[in-house]
Amino acid sequence: MSVGLIALLDDVAALAKAAAASLDDVVAHAGRAGAKAAGVVIDDAAVTPCYVTGLSAARELPIIAKIAVGSLKNKLLFLLPAALALSLLLPQAVTPLLMLGGLYLCYEGAEKVYELVVPHAAHSHEAGLETISVDAKTFEEEKVASAVRTDFILSAEIMAITLGSLSESGLAMQALVLALVGIMITAAVYGVVALIVKADDFGLWLAQRSSPSQAGALLRMLGRGLVQGMPYLLKVLGLIGTAAMIWVGGGIIVHGAETFGLAWPSHLLHDAGEGIAHAVPAGGAVLSWLVQAAGAGLVGILIGLATIPAVGYVVAPAWQWCSTRLRRIRSA
Repeated sequence: MSVGLIALLDDVAALAKAAAASLDDVVAHAGRAGAKAAGVVIDDAAVTPCYVTGLSAARELPIIAKIAVGSLKNKLLFLLPAALALSLLLPQAVTPLLMLGGLYLCYEGAEKVYELVVPHAAHSHEAGLETISVDAKTFEEEKVASAVRTDFILSAEIMAITLGSLSESGLAMQALVLALVGIMITAAVYGVVALIVKADDFGLWLAQRSSPSQAGALLRMLGRGLVQGMPYLLKVLGLIGTAAMIWVGGGIIVHGAETFGLAWPSHLLHDAGEGIAHAVPAGGAVLSWLVQAAGAGLVGILIGLATIPAVGYVVAPAWQWCSTRLRRIRSA
């Protein structure tokens, strides 16, 4: 074997080692970023099942697949390039955009609370904001569109958290890690959501097993428990999802305001958390987090409730005017 060929093979081996090391770095960065974004990932998993509630069992998985595809498009086609462009060209714009996303989450969560407290008024409010579904296909499309819109905000928060953990990395590393985190989190979230919404079908299959053995009897009992318990679990997840939207939205706004000099809400929540941690040393860290999360949730619900009339009196008329103009242009 010639010396030149040996040298070429050495170069190839060195490149392979460098590529493997780079891949290890990407995976390590993705793991750390995913851990930091875990709270938002849980929020995303809790929010999504409510979008298939009330639909036929045969359409649950296709709808989840559509939402997952929309989520992946959000992350890879829109948010990833936008995050890289902002990081490179206008890093100071990231916080205001995140705060707008937080405002949207507060509004969405507060509107659901408003519907629980004042259902008739909430329905009339919603009627001014969106068209009434006239058939199953339109209803399904609206569900998917609403889920993808909410996912966009949560995905933006995930990508922003990931980008924040890569401030010392180069542009290529940022792009690779953002893409890997986006794919991994989408697969994890919607895989879990699919398991949640199909658990009652699995329970029905277990309940119908005819094995006379003791194991068969236990499986039938487990199946009946799944069938009877899933509606309650979905309701609980819906409540968790609503609370999560309000909490995450309030937290984004509080931390964003601190960036712009309005630091006292963030300091107040931090001091309250530290105070409860010192007062109750056992489990102090957990209690501190709970107090700060509750404070962020209170900020979120107050801001969200304040936006409802603003949306009703400003956004809804503007939306109706634009819709009317578009219909006239199309019919002309």
